[in-house]
Amino acid sequence: MAEIISRPRVSITNVIFSFDQTTKQLVLLLLQRTTAPDAGSWGLPTTWLRADESAEDAAIRLVREKIGVHLAATQVEQLGTFTNVSRVAGERTLALTYMVYLPGMPTLTPGYGAKAAAWFAVQPRVHRDDLATPSRIFQGINDDLTATNFYAHRAGELTADHGLIIRTALKRVRNRLDYAPTILNVLGATFTLKQAREVYAILWRVPVTKIDNSNFRKTHGQLFQEVGEVRPGGSGRPAKLYRLS
Repeated sequence: MAEIISRPRVSITNVIFSFDQTTKQLVLLLLQRTTAPDAGSWGLPTTWLRADESAEDAAIRLVREKIGVHLAATQVEQLGTFTNVSRVAGERTLALTYMVYLPGMPTLTPGYGAKAAAWFAVQPRVHRDDLATPSRIFQGINDDLTATNFYAHRAGELTADHGLIIRTALKRVRNRLDYAPTILNVLGATFTLKQAREVYAILWRVPVTKIDNSNFRKTHGQLFQEVGEVRPGGSGRPAKLYRLS
């Protein structure tokens, strides 16, 4: 008798970053689920991979379906594959994960399977990052600790292994700040050095005032290409505009 092999389901999970220009905070999108077994819990946008699409196409479709934003293939960046046998209760699933950088913060309307949607600010602490809205905080664990769930809240934890996925994404963008800071795409096609320093400050976990503009230009200027100046709107020298090299 031939052995019956149970095939795992394949999901696509996106870590969608943006930047709040009002509060100067790096934010990411979380949804509150309505379906079992994780009804009521918060987690990253997720969809099932369809038989007629690539993983990249599914990641792009997920952004379109959840927040109505149409992306090009170059706007999604592969993060990794998460395969822990018990990552999802009750079924065997693999997660192919992607990072997406959105300039501006699209208005969120919960779609199918979601009770609520919100931008959570990445709040740097000494050895961890918290995720917060004005009404809810998921507290991260220290960088040197390991656990099944990496973010917890008094009302519950992030669904499945999404805390691990978020922690992995933040580690990835931190590790790339000195040679490939793609996270700056949350600022748009062009940005000033001040705006870049605001993003770096969050990920370096320091006040932006601790990052000297002249030193930053010397150490990281090779990563950016000057493309013009901000249109003058007042007195003083206009700030220079840059894009990623």
